[in-house]
Amino acid sequence: MKRTVVVGMTGASGMAYAVRLLEVLLAAGCHVHLTISEAAALVLKQELDLTVDLDQFSPAMLMLDDGPGPKDLKLQQIRTLAGISTESSSVLSVGSEEQGELKYHHFRDDTAPVASGSFPTDGMVVCPCSGGSLGAIVHGSSANLIHRAAEVHLKERRKLILVPRETPLSLVQLDNMKRAAEAGAVVLPATPGFYHGVKSIRDLVDFVVARISDQLGIPNALMARWGQ
Repeated sequence: MKRTVVVGMTGASGMAYAVRLLEVLLAAGCHVHLTISEAAALVLKQELDLTVDLDQFSPAMLMLDDGPGPKDLKLQQIRTLAGISTESSSVLSVGSEEQGELKYHHFRDDTAPVASGSFPTDGMVVCPCSGGSLGAIVHGSSANLIHRAAEVHLKERRKLILVPRETPLSLVQLDNMKRAAEAGAVVLPATPGFYHGVKSIRDLVDFVVARISDQLGIPNALMARWGQ
């Protein structure tokens, strides 16, 4: 049975983690419901030089749909930074018999299925999770679809994974993380380990994505496990 996972991208640094996560979820055969905030679109441009039109979205904007034709050097460099590869090993690491599906929802669309607890999912990931988004989620003051979908996962007691990427952390942020954990969320900071034979940026990105995948119960071989 295909897993249904909600992914929210907010305006924190670390877009490489989010884009790689999407590729891995799709390779694992997941049905992904994606929503992207305005701030996230700005950071995608800043960090990966990706222009995402939130009103006319296409998976190709996140390099999730290669399409025909050769790729220029700039695009290849971006794909490397984001941890995206067309090599068979990338897919085999989370092998699935069929490719997953991607459904996009505008962050202002309050009628999206993921805004309701009656829509069944297997979990949600906010990656990267900005401090503002964290605060809105834990205080129930939703201002967009990402916040609302996260609140739904908390109230329905479903898996909610928050991936903050911030340093140093203020007392307010630490307290909000504590509140999130108490409410049932998994706080999974984007802090990669270095014990798995790191040779590239992609190894660091895959470490975090592997830990997210573990929390979702998705088997993967994105990193060497401790003791292997």
